[in-house]
Amino acid sequence: VNGNVAHLYYDGSVQQHNFKNFELKIDVKTMPGSNSGIYFHTIYQESSWPKKGYEVQVNNSHTDWRRTAGLYAIQDVKEAPAKDEEWFAMHIKVKGKRITVKVNDKLITDYTEPNDVTRDTGMAGRLLSSGTIALQGHDPKSTVFYKNIMVKVLGD
Repeated sequence: VNGNVAHLYYDGSVQQHNFKNFELKIDVKTMPGSNSGIYFHTIYQESSWPKKGYEVQVNNSHTDWRRTAGLYAIQDVKEAPAKDEEWFAMHIKVKGKRITVKVNDKLITDYTEPNDVTRDTGMAGRLLSSGTIALQGHDPKSTVFYKNIMVKVLGD
């Protein structure tokens, strides 16, 4: 991903692109100073940052202090668990109210959404529900590569 703000939404036949409980495995490589993200439980939007769903941050060295594998503005990570210019494996699992994110098999984020959670106005849509997955193109100076994208649907 590289260019102006844009998002690539999964619009395929698996689960009619509406995932609730799932595992996502994806190989990622960031270039120096780059920023991206992986959204889930989101829906297609014509422009801007997705307003629905969570974003798993992908950022090892961008000026934004929020680093790879954190849940953006919900449970942030301050130290990058991976290096720029090296492929790393990211594993996102959503089951019930629990979200886990691993990088190279190391657990980085383990978050359970409270039953009565409310968010500030700008983050009102950051709630577990169901929806598709989107890869973020953050800005023209950011280049992030994704490959070997695999999704496994989990039962309730």
